[in-house]
Amino acid sequence: VRDLRPDGTPYPVRHTDEEWRALLTPEEYRVLRLGGTELRGTGDLLDVEEPGVYVCAACGAVLFRSDDKYHSGSGWPSFTRPAASLVEVRDTSLGMVRTEVRCPRCGGHLGHVFPDGPPPTGLRYCINSAALDFRPADASSAPASR
Repeated sequence: VRDLRPDGTPYPVRHTDEEWRALLTPEEYRVLRLGGTELRGTGDLLDVEEPGVYVCAACGAVLFRSDDKYHSGSGWPSFTRPAASLVEVRDTSLGMVRTEVRCPRCGGHLGHVFPDGPPPTGLRYCINSAALDFRPADASSAPASR
């Protein structure tokens, strides 16, 4: 359950489990609310090349910009930096230590950040397409929230 930040404070956007299920597709719910991962190479945003922004599929928060997206070869959309400060959580699942990243507004699971990215940050934000909606540059100023 992703209702509280690691410091115990609530996220600004909160819904009951029933409301989240009504707002999200089954795949969005599985990824964003249950911490799931889409299969490698299957995300519909993997090869998007247009200018614009990537927003949280659950709450509409702007999370990444197309200028920071790159092809990592990992099979998931990858970014060198977020557009906003993400919530980072230590993840010890799968027998390894990773850093999970969550939406700062609703706590939705986005993916993980790894220290093997290109300059200028050296970071690779490996993000599930199901956690994001893409807003083309000409529509990026339109409000998007659930």
